[in-house]
Amino acid sequence: MDHNEAGHYWDGNAEAWTKLAREGYDVSRDGMNTPEFLAMLPDVAGLEGLDIGCGEGANMRAVADLGARMTALDISPTFVGHAACSHADAAGIRFIVASAVELPFADESFDFATSFMCMMEFPETERALAEAFRVLRPGGFLQFSITHPCFDTPHRRNLRGPDGRTYAIEVGGYFHDPDGEVMEWLFGAAPAEAREGLQPFQTPIFRRTISEWLNLLVDVGFVLERMGEPTVDDATVAQTPNLQDHQVVAYFLHVRGRKLA
Repeated sequence: MDHNEAGHYWDGNAEAWTKLAREGYDVSRDGMNTPEFLAMLPDVAGLEGLDIGCGEGANMRAVADLGARMTALDISPTFVGHAACSHADAAGIRFIVASAVELPFADESFDFATSFMCMMEFPETERALAEAFRVLRPGGFLQFSITHPCFDTPHRRNLRGPDGRTYAIEVGGYFHDPDGEVMEWLFGAAPAEAREGLQPFQTPIFRRTISEWLNLLVDVGFVLERMGEPTVDDATVAQTPNLQDHQVVAYFLHVRGRKLA
């Protein structure tokens, strides 16, 4: 599978994903992952930014609302259509259908790039990181989030106690990359009535170990600057019980690399 085939899967997911996410059922994103990503982000006010894999646009808009002039890019025309329609009121945002592996921009076009939960969804990871490096100006940075390599493994089982609370995550196959395994699922927080008539998401996954991710980042020229592993506090769990297992292990990994001047 290559990035184009993976993109077809994501275009097929786009309608259901947009509907459920905008109804508030992507609770990990809204309750933890995106807020922690934004808290780690350097000041971007007045800068030219690129969001790689913008999806339906909510995360990109959050960065634009910090004062950045954003270009939103996704390989899925359906996602880009939803993003452009819903965020057309934000001044200065450009919307482009293109692949992270083949960015249609000149060298040194942007001050920074973000990528929310996208980089693990196609096999050409090194090419995508190299493309991000190429389009950044000297001194610019790439900050991206991915599923955590240690806990997004071919075998994963949520272990719960009698009270229904997660006490451990059983994992296995960390060093095994099934090379484009297609997983079928929908947001677990969505009730049956919200899922009615929707086909499950089909998401191809390309797993890398932590060392592979960091070495790829360094190999294309980035200097590692910051990492994050989001979690939640008890008050957040009391408000959103579906996030309780995020107190047990890190489901997501945030990474920032800098292109030195």
